[in-house]
Amino acid sequence: MFIQTEATPNPATLKFLPGKVVLESGTAEFRSAAEAEKSPLAARLFDVPGVTGVYFGYDFITVSKSDAEWQHLKPAILGSIMEHFMSGQPVMGGGSAMAEATDEEGEFFDEGDETVVATIKELLETRVRPAVAQDGGDITFKGYKDGTVYLNMKGACAGCPSSTATLKHGVQNLLKHFVPEVQAVESL
Repeated sequence: MFIQTEATPNPATLKFLPGKVVLESGTAEFRSAAEAEKSPLAARLFDVPGVTGVYFGYDFITVSKSDAEWQHLKPAILGSIMEHFMSGQPVMGGGSAMAEATDEEGEFFDEGDETVVATIKELLETRVRPAVAQDGGDITFKGYKDGTVYLNMKGACAGCPSSTATLKHGVQNLLKHFVPEVQAVESL
């Protein structure tokens, strides 16, 4: 098994491409070893000292680290990913239902804004999320209130030094251009 790695804009996060489907649908993010108990692969990755976050996309895994150096962590992470896929265990425990938790949970917006929100979600789905996934992350809609769009940043995007620029100059400008009601974009 050959696992490729790619740098992300976030120096504390590395993208791993195992050459296999990681999650058939949806995404999954784990920010602690306790959360990782839902996934045999995430739990295995959190066993590597220095790992602080794990994110699964369709065909990639992003791993975030503490102050440890990648040169020390990378071999252990590669070994953990390889061992997991060779073991035949599922990526998510209890079937894939956990991975498919809807991103719509906890969304907020006024009923009168449904058309605006639908347009915002469409733009995020077709223009923003594919580009962000290439960098090992994700951006999901959380809410819309008084002209402000609230987004959740996951994977490599969470804590990335360039995430503010991505939000303000990329996503905000895109949404303002296509949806005149949008005045600002904020991260939750």
